[in-house]
Amino acid sequence: MRPRTKDRHLPACVYQKHGAYWYVKKNKWTKLGVDLHEALIAYARIVAPADGFMPDLIDKAMPAIIDGKSPSTQQQYTYVASLLKEVFAEFMPDQVRHGDIVQMMDMYKDNYATGNRMLTVLKLVFQWALDRGIINFNPAISVKRHKQQTRDRLITTKEYQAIYKNCPDWMQVIMDVCFLTGQRIGDVLHIKRSDLREGGIYFQQQKTGKKLIVAWTPELSAAIERAKAARKQTISMTYLFTTRGGVVRAHSNVWKTFKKAAAQAGVENVTLHDLRAMSGTEADNQGIDSQKLLGHTDRRTTQIYLRDKTAKVVQGPRKKAQ
Repeated sequence: MRPRTKDRHLPACVYQKHGAYWYVKKNKWTKLGVDLHEALIAYARIVAPADGFMPDLIDKAMPAIIDGKSPSTQQQYTYVASLLKEVFAEFMPDQVRHGDIVQMMDMYKDNYATGNRMLTVLKLVFQWALDRGIINFNPAISVKRHKQQTRDRLITTKEYQAIYKNCPDWMQVIMDVCFLTGQRIGDVLHIKRSDLREGGIYFQQQKTGKKLIVAWTPELSAAIERAKAARKQTISMTYLFTTRGGVVRAHSNVWKTFKKAAAQAGVENVTLHDLRAMSGTEADNQGIDSQKLLGHTDRRTTQIYLRDKTAKVVQGPRKKAQ
C-alpha cells in the first residue's frame, strides 16, 4: 500500500473531500460525516469485528435474556436496554470496564430503580457474551447496586376517599377492584369475562405466573357489576376494563389519571401501586391471609407490603396456679 502524503492523522482508507470524511474501499465511497469525531465512530462501526459495538451486542443478547420472562419484565428490560445502548454507544464490548459501569450507576443515583434494572440487564448481556466467547470476563459482576429504601407509605381511608372523589367513574371502579383483590394494576386491567368464575375472579399474575382466585365478597361483586355496566357500549367484550373503542385501558393512562386525582385531592407521595399495600395491610388487620391474597411465595415479601406500623395490643401468658 502506498504511504499517505497528506491526512496522515486519518485511519486507512479514510479521506477528507468536499468538507466531509469518506471511507473508500474498492472504489466505493461511503460518507462517514462532516465532523471528525462522528466520522471516526462511523468508521469504527464499518471495520468493527462481527460482534460490533455494545448496541449490537445488546440487540443480539436481548432475545435470550427476555425469553420466558413475564410481559411486564420483558417491557422493563427492553426499555432499559435502549438506555444502555445510548450510554455505551461508542464502546466495544471488551472496552467496558468496572469504572465505566460505576459512572453509569452514578448517573442514575436519583433514579435508583432504573439504574439497578440497567445493571441487571447489563450483567445478563455480558454473561451471554462470556458464555459465547465474545468477551473474557464480565465487568458488571463486581458493580454494586443502589440501596433501595423500603417504601412504607400507607394510604389512609380518608386519603383513599379524597382521591376517589376526584376520579372519573371508570377509574373509581379500577381503584375498588385493585383494593378489593390486592392484585397489581397490570393484572386488574387484564381481567377477562372468562376470568369471572363462580368462586371468584381468576388471576394468573403476569409478574410471577402465580395462579389464584380471589373469592367473591358483596363489595367485589358490586364493583364488577359496575364495571360491566360502564362498558355496555364498547365493541369488545373480552376484557372488563376497556375504552369506548374496546381497547384495554393503557397502563400509563390509568397511572396518570390516578396521579392527577391525587394531586387535586392534595394527597402527596402516593402511587397506584400503594393500593396493593393498602389491600394487603387491611386484609392482615382483618385476620385474612395476606400472603395468599397477594400471591407471594415468601412471607418476607408480604411483610414489605404490610405497612401498618402502629403498636399492636398483644396478650401475654397467664401465670399457672400454684
